[in-house]
Amino acid sequence: MIRPRLARGLRAQLVLAFLLVSALSAVTAAAVTYRQGRDAIAERAEADLLQELRGHLAARVPDLPADPEAADLRALAVQLDRAAGARGWRTALSYRGGALVAANPQAPPLPAPLRAQGATATTALAQRFHQGETPWLAVAVPVTAAGRPHDPPPLTVYASMSLASQQQDVDDLAAAARAGALPVALASIIPALLAARRLLRPVRRLRTATERMAAGGLDTRVTVTGDDELADLGCAFNSMAATLQADAETLRTMEERARRFAADVSHELRTPLAAMSAVTGVLDADAASGRLPPVTAEALALVSDETRKLTRLIEDLIEVSRFDAGAAVLHLDDVDLGELIGKTLALRHWDGRVRTDLPTGLRVRLDPRRVDVILANLIGNALRHGGPDVSVSVRVEADPERVAVIVADDGPGIPADLLPHVFDRFTKGDSARTRSEGSGLGLAIAAENARLHGGALTAAPAPGRGTVMTLTLPAGPTR
Repeated sequence: MIRPRLARGLRAQLVLAFLLVSALSAVTAAAVTYRQGRDAIAERAEADLLQELRGHLAARVPDLPADPEAADLRALAVQLDRAAGARGWRTALSYRGGALVAANPQAPPLPAPLRAQGATATTALAQRFHQGETPWLAVAVPVTAAGRPHDPPPLTVYASMSLASQQQDVDDLAAAARAGALPVALASIIPALLAARRLLRPVRRLRTATERMAAGGLDTRVTVTGDDELADLGCAFNSMAATLQADAETLRTMEERARRFAADVSHELRTPLAAMSAVTGVLDADAASGRLPPVTAEALALVSDETRKLTRLIEDLIEVSRFDAGAAVLHLDDVDLGELIGKTLALRHWDGRVRTDLPTGLRVRLDPRRVDVILANLIGNALRHGGPDVSVSVRVEADPERVAVIVADDGPGIPADLLPHVFDRFTKGDSARTRSEGSGLGLAIAAENARLHGGALTAAPAPGRGTVMTLTLPAGPTR
């Protein structure tokens, strides 16, 4: 589900929430004010009607006969209606539960419940009702006999008054409440923005500090102010950053010591291995001439083979230590790429075993020695593990600034679980074999040399069977 852009940012969400709360508060306050104002206006109208009606009754009822006739009741109703003035009430009288007698032939509107209760009521009753769209107020006022307040009232006076003017006042109050709610909601934007700014300033500082840490600045810290939850978060961030910085420094120190140890050991072994290689070379010559017994010659061949493997391993370790120390440099030259690949194959006597598809005149600026190391590793691995059919081709990619050298074989291929780690150090194709001709560093060194050129080295399964190794190099100078 795609959310609107407005509600994505935390600042926008805070402002929106503040506005909603403010609007809800304003609407609630307006509704409560409207309800209380409406009830107050209606109660005031009821109280005024009863007060004035009782005053007029007190002045006129004593003039009634002891047993009034309908004409007497109608005359009192006429007097009461005339006394209504601007209130405009209309009255009707009932003597001892009899029929209603009004000033006009048409009796005033009265709700049936009030008419039924008013006949036996001993206190004034009031009821609000609607006639059509107009609100009305009806009251029933019992008039007790003088000296007998506990007897049922012989006379009940009903009065109905339109509340149209009061309803207009209520409508005006509602309009004022609605009009006041909107400015309150709009005015709340300013404190909402200020509150959001105050709350989000520490969050922005934390985000900036996190980005700096992600870029490698482990000494980054945030300024902590206040003592609220955001301040606690800032303190926790600083503590985490300090711990990460200490751990990173410890790891860097340990890694540097390990690299220095490997480089020192490799250099220390280089001299005795050179002497051993010279001696084994002389002895190999004696063994080849038949001057040594067969058993001794066989043992010597084993020693010579292991010495050569150890020498290659030491050379590879020294090369890896140069990459780790950042001491590996390029000696660039404009080279014919096809000619360089041909020399690599001829130098190792592979030109008769490898099918090639090489362009002529494709000149690339690179380090010939390092590219030779890359190609020797790729083609040597293909010949050892990939089967008898090995092909090497060069193509120019869509970007004219880059070229790709492809080494493909038809062997069993690299297992899928090993393919992502084929360029890792000390990775071998068959983990079950504890001994092999390679050191497990050849492809790692080849990948480092490719990266040093600004290129890349990738491995992928061939469409049918086998493996495809692709060396991608920039065609121009590396800056």
